[in-house]
Amino acid sequence: MDRKIVIIPTYNEKENIEAITRKVFSLPGDFHILVIDDGSPDGTAGIVKGLQAEFPERLHLLERSGKQGLGTAYLTGFKWSLEHGYDYVFEMDADFSHNPDDLLRLWAACAEQGADLAVGSRYCHGVSVVDWPMSRIIMSYYASAYVRGVLNMNVFDTTAGFVCYTRRVLETIDLDAIQMKGYGFQIEMKYTAYRLGFKIQEVPIIFTNRQLGTSKMSSGIFGEAFWGVIKLRFRKIKGKR
Repeated sequence: MDRKIVIIPTYNEKENIEAITRKVFSLPGDFHILVIDDGSPDGTAGIVKGLQAEFPERLHLLERSGKQGLGTAYLTGFKWSLEHGYDYVFEMDADFSHNPDDLLRLWAACAEQGADLAVGSRYCHGVSVVDWPMSRIIMSYYASAYVRGVLNMNVFDTTAGFVCYTRRVLETIDLDAIQMKGYGFQIEMKYTAYRLGFKIQEVPIIFTNRQLGTSKMSSGIFGEAFWGVIKLRFRKIKGKR
């Protein structure tokens, strides 16, 4: 059986982490979870440790000291997942903005439909976002359009954080060469896979704004992505193989 793991970075997600964990484990397909917690002062890691007693083989936890950035969390998780023999590696938020049921559709796009990387897309069929203010929808939509234009990459939701990678993609990408640490990381990973010739498939999802906890978005995140995309356009990208 293919081994599947969902990486969930956390910072102050005590309101969501138990519910999202139980929901993922209720799905068919034997998904595992790796929580990467950046020193949450609200006790998120402690809740995960309590759940590990109930799910000792399926729930894993890496604790880091302080907020080190979304990109570094995922890169740490990718390397851990490869070392532990997983075939499909997922990115997903803890706050239910991504519907865990869609993990099955992302997996099917790779395992059954031939994609190397499947993206849970808010924008491939119009705009599928619930409970975001219009200003944020417009900013996010046009940010993806900007990236698509600059990089000439036919992916509608370039900043999406709901993704399934096959093992082959993560083994081929030089993870140590990935430079962006915030949400620009999502763009850089997709573009790198695209430039290396991997097949990217967008799977339409409905994105729902978090109901509990606090958003981690900031203006600095968008600044890094804006300038990082221009630099990406002129960077030479080589795989490990």
